[in-house]
Amino acid sequence: MQRIDLTGKRFGRLVAIKPADHSSSKGNLIWLCRCDCGNYIEVDGQRLRRGETRSCGCLRRDQSREVAQTNEQFQKNVGNSTHFFNEDGVPFASIRRSKRNKSGHVGVSYDKKTNRWVSRLMYDGHYVLLKTFETFDEAVEARENAEDRYLKNKPQSADTSASSPSSDSNH
Repeated sequence: MQRIDLTGKRFGRLVAIKPADHSSSKGNLIWLCRCDCGNYIEVDGQRLRRGETRSCGCLRRDQSREVAQTNEQFQKNVGNSTHFFNEDGVPFASIRRSKRNKSGHVGVSYDKKTNRWVSRLMYDGHYVLLKTFETFDEAVEARENAEDRYLKNKPQSADTSASSPSSDSNH
């Protein structure tokens, strides 16, 4: 397999300095790069060539900072965390089903590392439920019991109901 020499070439804010002494898990050459901000980072050469990695991470931070500074709505709410919580002080993230939720039930997720279901609920800034279970149904039952105990305005059942997904599906 022929190696492509990237020495001295620029990729966004990164300049390839030299190949590292190891390869990626896919066999691609890893390159030591220097970022314009002064940091050094090792990057998969294929990601450099494709334009997938263009900085050490400073580019994302700078872009986020710029967007935040020019976004009037964001600036109006800086330091005001009340819009993250409902009237009971419960974070909306604890009671609304997000797009990333794969289990179908708010506050219940599958931990691939332990092969167990995790049930959680945050109330008044503290986890009142953070426990793992063997089955999806046990985790859902624990979450619903915690909701009954701590939440005055329990979330809509449409947001929390789901059939039991199998543990080998994408979670």
